[in-house]
Amino acid sequence: MKISGLHLLLTYQCTFACDHCFVWGSPWQSGTMAGSQIRQILSQAKETNSIEKIYFEGGEPFLYYSILLAGVQAAVELGFQVGIVSNAYWATSEEDARTCLTPFQGLIEDLTVSSDLYHYNELNSLQARNAEAAANQLGIPIGTISVAQPEKSELDQGSIMYRGRAARKLVARAAQQGWERFTRCPYEDLRDPGRVHLDPYGYVHICQGISLGNVFETPLAEIFSRYDPGTHTITGPLLAGGPAALVSEYAVPHQERYADACQLCYESRLVLRDRFPEILTPDQMYGVGVD
Repeated sequence: MKISGLHLLLTYQCTFACDHCFVWGSPWQSGTMAGSQIRQILSQAKETNSIEKIYFEGGEPFLYYSILLAGVQAAVELGFQVGIVSNAYWATSEEDARTCLTPFQGLIEDLTVSSDLYHYNELNSLQARNAEAAANQLGIPIGTISVAQPEKSELDQGSIMYRGRAARKLVARAAQQGWERFTRCPYEDLRDPGRVHLDPYGYVHICQGISLGNVFETPLAEIFSRYDPGTHTITGPLLAGGPAALVSEYAVPHQERYADACQLCYESRLVLRDRFPEILTPDQMYGVGVD
C-alpha cells in the first residue's frame, strides 16, 4: 500500500453540526491535535518516503488558528505539498478573509471550501464568495465542495454518503434498496487508497471509523506495511463482497433495506464495535456523546 496523501483531522470540533457530516463534527465535539503531536506525525509521514501531500481538515481547522498555521509551516518546511479544507466561517467579509488567509500565502497549494445547504442558506455562500475573492487576490488556489440534498442529484454536487450523522438524520429522505444489493464499497479504494485520514487521537482511518492503527503507538510506516487488505478483519469482507459480505461474515442483525452501501456498512460496524474495539474507533466517529 503506497500512501501519497495524509489528511489530518486537526479537530473534531466544528462551527456546524451538519446533517450529512460523517465525522460527527459539531461545536460540542472533543479531540484536537496539539502542535507537538502534529510535528511527530509529520516526522513519521516523512519517514514513509511515499507521502507527498498533507491536508489539514476537521471538523473546522481554523478554530485552532495558531496550531493550524504552525502545522502548515512545519509541513512546508519538510517539503510537503499542503492543503486546507474549511467551511470558511471566518470569511465574513473580503477584508476578514484576506486577513485570515494572508499568513498562508505562498504556503498552501489548495484551499477547499465547503459550501452547500447543509452549511448555509444558499449553495454558494457569502463566506465562500469572500474566501474565493481573498484567495484569488493572494494567489492561493481555491475550490469548493458541495453535497446535494437527499432528494436531489445535481451534476455539480457530490452525493451523500449515509454514514455518521447522515445515517441518523437523512436516511428517511432517501430512496431505499435491499441490503443484499450492496456488494461493493462504491467510494473508498480499500486495497490501495492513495490517502488516509489521521485523527487527533492518532488513529489512521482507511475509511472514517475503520482504524489501521495508532501512530502514537506504532510508526506510520509500520502501520502501512502491516496492512493486508484481504485478511483485515473489516476490509477483508468488504473487499470480498461489500457491506453485504460484512453482514454475512459476522451474522450482523440487519434491516431489509438501506439508503446506500455506506449506511449498511456503518450500521453493521456499530453492532461490531464491541467485538473489534481497536479497529472500529474512536467514539467520535460513531457519534458517542456528541448529539
